[in-house]
Amino acid sequence: MDAQSAGYAFEYLIETLNDSSHKKFFNVPRLGGTKYDVLPYSIRVLLEAAVRNCDGFLMKREDVMNILDWKTKQSNVEVPFFPGRVLLQDFTGIPAMVDFAAMREAVKTLGGDPKKVHPACPTDLTVDHSLQIDFNKCAIQNAPNPGGGDLQKAGKLSPLRVQPKKLPCRVQTACRGSCDSGDLGRNSGKFSSQIENTPILCPFHLQPVPEPETVLKNQEVEFGRNRERLQFFKWSSRVFKNVAVIPPGTGMAHQVNLEYLSRVVFEEKDLFFPDSVVGTDSHITMVNGLGILGWGVGGIETEAVMLGLPVSLTLPEVVGCELTGSANPFVTSIDVVLGITKHLRQIGVAGKFVEFFGSGVSQLSIVDRTTIANMCPEYGAILSFFPVDNVTLKHLEYTGFNKAKLKSMETYLKAVKLFRNDQDDSGEPEYSQVIQINLNSIVPSVSGPKRPQDRVAVTDMKSDFQACLNEKVGFKGFQIAAEKQNDTVSIHYEGSEYKLSHGSVVIAAVISCTNNCNPSVMLAAGLLAKKAVEAGLCVKPYIRTSLSPGSGMVTHYLSSSGVLPYLSKLGFEIVGYGCSTCVGNTAPLSEAVLNAVKQGDLVTCGVLSGNKNFEGRLCDCVRANYLASPPLVVAYAIAGTVNIDFQTEPLGTDPTGKNIYLHDIWPSREEVHQIEEEHVVLSMFKALKEKIEMGNKRWNSLEAPDSVLFPWDLKSTYIRCPSFFDKLTKEPVALQPIENAHVLLYLGDSVTTDHISPAGSIARSSAAAKYLTNRGLTPREFNSYGARRGNDAVMTRGTFANIKLFNKFIGKPAPKTIHFPSGQTLDVFEAAELYQKEGIPLIILAGKKYGSGNSRDWAAKGPYLLGVKAVLAESYEKIHKDHLIGIGIAPLQFLPGENADSLGLSGRETFSLTFPEELSPGVTLNVKTSTGKVFSVIASFENDVEVILYKHGGLLNFVARKFS
Repeated sequence: MDAQSAGYAFEYLIETLNDSSHKKFFNVPRLGGTKYDVLPYSIRVLLEAAVRNCDGFLMKREDVMNILDWKTKQSNVEVPFFPGRVLLQDFTGIPAMVDFAAMREAVKTLGGDPKKVHPACPTDLTVDHSLQIDFNKCAIQNAPNPGGGDLQKAGKLSPLRVQPKKLPCRVQTACRGSCDSGDLGRNSGKFSSQIENTPILCPFHLQPVPEPETVLKNQEVEFGRNRERLQFFKWSSRVFKNVAVIPPGTGMAHQVNLEYLSRVVFEEKDLFFPDSVVGTDSHITMVNGLGILGWGVGGIETEAVMLGLPVSLTLPEVVGCELTGSANPFVTSIDVVLGITKHLRQIGVAGKFVEFFGSGVSQLSIVDRTTIANMCPEYGAILSFFPVDNVTLKHLEYTGFNKAKLKSMETYLKAVKLFRNDQDDSGEPEYSQVIQINLNSIVPSVSGPKRPQDRVAVTDMKSDFQACLNEKVGFKGFQIAAEKQNDTVSIHYEGSEYKLSHGSVVIAAVISCTNNCNPSVMLAAGLLAKKAVEAGLCVKPYIRTSLSPGSGMVTHYLSSSGVLPYLSKLGFEIVGYGCSTCVGNTAPLSEAVLNAVKQGDLVTCGVLSGNKNFEGRLCDCVRANYLASPPLVVAYAIAGTVNIDFQTEPLGTDPTGKNIYLHDIWPSREEVHQIEEEHVVLSMFKALKEKIEMGNKRWNSLEAPDSVLFPWDLKSTYIRCPSFFDKLTKEPVALQPIENAHVLLYLGDSVTTDHISPAGSIARSSAAAKYLTNRGLTPREFNSYGARRGNDAVMTRGTFANIKLFNKFIGKPAPKTIHFPSGQTLDVFEAAELYQKEGIPLIILAGKKYGSGNSRDWAAKGPYLLGVKAVLAESYEKIHKDHLIGIGIAPLQFLPGENADSLGLSGRETFSLTFPEELSPGVTLNVKTSTGKVFSVIASFENDVEVILYKHGGLLNFVARKFS
């Protein structure tokens, strides 16, 4: 898009950036004046997109003015939104890319140039959903489930000839099982996750296992099982402009989106505009932490954007969340994130935008912000937006953004008032509602002594532990007699004498498996260790200390930041990358400690940064166990007890006898954030960039065609040219009447897209199973509907195949219906197939809220391919109704107060109706049945765009004709 072709209705707003004679932008603040100045930042992004894309058809001037008048129009009007780009994961991306490939065929058939068929906006597809764990950490399973059925054709990729290796077992007292392939193969789920570049260890023995034994073999099966899909994706990335495929083994969609794909500001030819994205993953919201507007939508919405259409949304309410005060120095990033998340969940922000402002925002690192934004599904908001500020720009500099580009970005964002500045005196935007969160109110906490849900503020730890000693035996109590609560027992250990008492720490484990997404807490532990060592503090040697990183990346940044030696000095040496202490695999306590605990009946403690602390889990003799952040684990280890008030009591003394308190060695948030950016962010982004740009050996060597048209394999059961364009003509034909249509299904209220759309595994007795069996596949090769979304024959057979579907013709839940001409009860697909052979059109009768639930593209595509011409319902879920129109099915609605029962319809009649030549939104149509009954229905089109799409036979046909 260039400035001359963009937003012609508002081209008078186009200006040149101060620092460049050729870089242009829409100066949207000029449009609204003071109205613009009080808009939330997130609404300003919506407004800019509306101005830039205003064409008078898909985006009207009225839509632009509605967004500008957000304050009075919120929650009351629908507005279109053109996001800057689209992000797909492979399961939802395959049908979209197959449709584009089929569209090329259709355009060629109509005499057009298929090379012109491309997505209208940048589209990134991340292959992150196809990995299955066929091999576990400990050993190679004998027979991984191939899942697909195409492994026979995979040649060298097939793993079936690989023989499992039996690994030697180092006998240890903590061993609970054999490293034999059979035993752990049957229980592989428990230890299934693995991160690339992580030394792999047996979870029972912490014994290293070579990476190729697991990661590479799982990847080998992944490429074999999904060979056809991967070849198709590679072809797509070669022939379509605007399409980039992130190969398997690179990372999760939302993480790659954040770390590599984000632009923050687009520079397309000579025009600047804000980055924005919609995608088929609920965690797309993560990028809002970078000031990028984005959220997750359904497959048809993303495909519509790829085809050049906008996403429609109700102009949202925006809740302003003001962060004030300063976080307690001992509060970690995770405390802050969880505290804000809990508050938003209690307030109730479902279906709204949340936008952060206030002086406290600058205290949050980008990692904090993206974690909060990523928690949107937890509290129900559409998105949580953090406008770009100086913290954002500094982060982008560390991630490798060109400094000159950053300067231009900053100039642009300030020009259009999308840059947040704490020192700006012009005032904050006006919000639908303002909530305040005082960061002072978030306190550092631990959980214990027996359950993770029992939270204790660190400031209350001493008094709470003493209360636990007094309480009767239960979730919090130990019932220690008052006269014995101050008892101590002396022990001799490594030539020195120590005293154990109630509250003494005997196990301290820093575990990062639950903290990988936010490295600040691990760095804080390392910095605290560094300062403690420099102050002359140490950990008593009888305490079983350990450091078990969740991935090799944690070790990398602890080492590169220089803190790893100090952790080791305090006894927190890396013991491996297994669950270890988390599952009770702690090295045995010394005999001296065990005897002292028994002699004094002491309530000793374990402190760890994991997520489970049930009594006896760490060790039978350790009765109190606390979950704490990594730096607090180190602090309690140095103190040697949980029976301490960190505010008033010292951790220990330095060599001169001076008391050292926790606040003396606790690292500031600024220190942690600086090291996080310099050592974590920089290395992570550099590594990811190299991985994406270089690909991997298997992906790079994967053969794929580069022809203009995709060479469909007629024998393939995964990728098939869909039949959406089979009857496409150069010009749309006049709307045809629906004559003598039979009812395929007679449904009740609240039929969801889960009832309609194919999902889950393919049942052996289903129509899809029969199709696959006829093509030589065995049940273990069926795979799932999700994996076969690129084959319309499978997906059509899986439509309405849900066993919970209640069809009134049948009278019980079953994926069955009646073929009325013959009277047979058949699978829904088989009945529809007979109707189509007989040339009989079909409709669906339904009650209220037809199509409720999640947005699913095949909930509309499937019925269309079954031959359904219209749905007649009492009411619709709006998103699904839009999907029906987008695929070419007429959404008809009973008049208010009427339904099939009130009209005396049995569903066994045939139905006929005619569309007027000048179809208009909301027009009333007459329906005539074979019994002679005539009644009126509403054609549920809401605007002229929907009418035009329907006249073209749906969105795909409309766009195909544009390319022709």
